[in-house]
Amino acid sequence: MTRFIIVLICALWPVMAEAQDDGFADWLADFRPRLVDSGASPETVAAMLDGLEPDLTVVERDRDQPEFVRPLWQYLDIAASDLRVRNGAEQISTHNGMLAAIEERFGVDYEILVAIWGLESSYGAIQGDRDIVRSLATLAWEGRRRRWAEAQLLAVARMIDNGYANRDELRGSWAGAMGQTQFIPETYLARGADFDGDGRIDIWNNVGDALASSANLLSQAGWSRNAPIVIEIVLPETFDLTSWDPNGARMTAEWSMRGIRRADGADWQADTLMQASRLVLPAGRRGPAFLTFPNFRALMRYNNSTSYGIGVWLLSRRFSGEFAIRGEWPDDDPPINRSQTLALQQGLLDLGFDPGAPDGLFGPNTRRALMGFQRDNGYPVDGYAGRVMYDQVMAAISAAADD
Repeated sequence: MTRFIIVLICALWPVMAEAQDDGFADWLADFRPRLVDSGASPETVAAMLDGLEPDLTVVERDRDQPEFVRPLWQYLDIAASDLRVRNGAEQISTHNGMLAAIEERFGVDYEILVAIWGLESSYGAIQGDRDIVRSLATLAWEGRRRRWAEAQLLAVARMIDNGYANRDELRGSWAGAMGQTQFIPETYLARGADFDGDGRIDIWNNVGDALASSANLLSQAGWSRNAPIVIEIVLPETFDLTSWDPNGARMTAEWSMRGIRRADGADWQADTLMQASRLVLPAGRRGPAFLTFPNFRALMRYNNSTSYGIGVWLLSRRFSGEFAIRGEWPDDDPPINRSQTLALQQGLLDLGFDPGAPDGLFGPNTRRALMGFQRDNGYPVDGYAGRVMYDQVMAAISAAADD
């Protein structure tokens, strides 16, 4: 039976590939005149689209939702590893004058820029080697993010026509990000910065242009120099999470009055107390706790991931010496995988807590539903989908079935 299936697939593969090629050709025929109408030169249109074929591995990457989720503490071990810290410190020493000038011009702390550089491309060493035109065209043809991908292709045409990059230089990630700081084309056009004034924004080969572009992005997102980004804190044992909104900000003074103190034992500074901050519990009530400030939200404009933001902050702190998160991570309570998340969502739905349509992805609706379950059943209302809480929801479902 297995041999028959293999033979059948081999026989059908040319037909399947031809159908895929036909679909891509249809998309290409539809997009080409729109690229022309956008003002792209005939030479650029030809350079981008003539002979273009889809990259099916891009479709696989885009549709692939990993079954397992890496715990934040494991991610941080990689993001702020000793090797990455050592390499970053060497880059700071090498480019000290340039970094100081970028910080002065854009008002963005240079340690943060170097940390972004380290996480995005290992300080320029790993920028991606895919043809981003092909990758973006494949994503547009696939259809899930068609409008976004086509907008990026229109931006690529403007980049080429403006002389910012040659067609052959447009290499990057499977998702269309490029250069040492991994900008997508629209962001490149909107936030790219020509630091050395040579008339070209070269984020591939020019470290100054790459880091100045990141600085410009953060500056436009509201970055405030020398202001707090993240402060690790300690919650009092009696801290009540029932009214906690993960997306809500309070004045730090209010958090302080509720018994929150700095994990390093330092006193709160007066200007910090007057800033709004959000309480973040990335591994639940048992893990380290943080207050995040407006600069952290600026980092979210670069990459909308709490793990990424904490990784950038931690790496930037480690450049100047020994620094570590003081709280203990719950090694016995790792985040649940995608199959378990799907079961959790269905279980919450069955118990009367609506997470939306179960899809195996833990988003805001599922978090609210889980917090509702926690609130009604006397658990800490931290919204953390770890193995411990998964087991509690499954136990509640079994108990309900027995009644």
